[in-house]
Amino acid sequence: MLKCTNIELTVKRNKKQEGNKRMKGNVIVGQSGGPTAAINASLAGVYRTAKDRGANKVYGMLHGIQGLLDEQYIDLSTQIHSELDIELLKRTPSAFLGSCRYKLPEIHEDRAIYEKIFDILNKLEIYAFIYIGGNDSMDTVAKLSAYAARTDFPIRVMGVPKTIDNDVAGTDHTPGYGSAAKYIAASMQEILRDCAVYTVRAVTIVEIMGRDAGWLTAAAALPRLYCGCEPDLVYLPERSFDFDRFYEDVGAALERHPNVVIAVSEGLRCADGHYVGEGAQSGAADVFGHKYLSGTGKALELAVKEHFGCKVRSVELNILQRCASHIASLTDITESVMVGKAAVSAAAAGESGKMMTLDRTSNDPYTCRAGMGEIDKIANLVRTVPDEYINERGNGITDEGLRYILPLIEGEVTQRYEHGLPVHIEIKR
Repeated sequence: MLKCTNIELTVKRNKKQEGNKRMKGNVIVGQSGGPTAAINASLAGVYRTAKDRGANKVYGMLHGIQGLLDEQYIDLSTQIHSELDIELLKRTPSAFLGSCRYKLPEIHEDRAIYEKIFDILNKLEIYAFIYIGGNDSMDTVAKLSAYAARTDFPIRVMGVPKTIDNDVAGTDHTPGYGSAAKYIAASMQEILRDCAVYTVRAVTIVEIMGRDAGWLTAAAALPRLYCGCEPDLVYLPERSFDFDRFYEDVGAALERHPNVVIAVSEGLRCADGHYVGEGAQSGAADVFGHKYLSGTGKALELAVKEHFGCKVRSVELNILQRCASHIASLTDITESVMVGKAAVSAAAAGESGKMMTLDRTSNDPYTCRAGMGEIDKIANLVRTVPDEYINERGNGITDEGLRYILPLIEGEVTQRYEHGLPVHIEIKR
């Protein structure tokens, strides 16, 4: 039998900010987009606060808005029975409720689909609709809140940000990023130690997620601050990639020492707009038009091997960086709970058509609070790495950029283990 000893994550409530408004009906919450190590922490925050605010039922959409259209939902009280369950939920990676990548049509294109959604919400007596997700999920929040406003439907629609890519507009950073950045920084540190033992001339290329934003790749340089090592070169998609300059950079690095390590973003593009790894990609795209990116590391591996004739390997972290809860950031998990709680509190106070934000108030010491932004000014926008975080050559990260990232990876989450493996919680059918 599991015991709750030493597992509690404390999240201090701002009573003044949260107020004491009670829920006027039921709550429904969904998860959408790519999984993270922290998305379930936001779900835990939503559930706990909704119950505290008097919600009779807290429903969970199974597989997001797509599942809701098929009337797939559960009463979360049938799955969460104790404070221990809530604490385990905070520590469980991926999306507890399942996810989707579903693009709602414009209201004028298919009004019937909105009528169906709101008929379901009306049947369930939903007062607050909370959707946890990234850029594309905020598009769903924007459309549903717009329809509710047009039809005077008495529901509050709120977005809770989530993405390892850290590319959601309107917020200082996104829940999920800190834990993924921590995994990348730690993995890079280990790769660097591994490669340093050999004297054979070799290049190791590490491909990192992030699509068209380089936030995750930038985290690969974090070991420079305190660990005495860093990748020789770091390339972000915010700067056009030039093969000739790349060969110059690699050649100069090989002259300094035999073992060169390079961090590259999956979304690297040349000046003509083509992805570096395009030849190795399928060309397929999701419903939002985003190409499935991979192959950048492999493309550069082949290019370096042909140009320099040395030993080359490419490492693709791929989905490993998304749900590494065993090395989650305590800052990330705590803030993820905070924005989930804040979304419910805001809905209870009458807010709608908003996304919760993380507003950094100080970097040293690091402090952050929950805020709100208008969903219409956030949805479908991409927040990229600012120029001052990238060095002049375009092959490294500045100290200013690293100081922005560092607080987000700090702190360790106490995990519960059984038989040597972390304990997670999952839906019981």
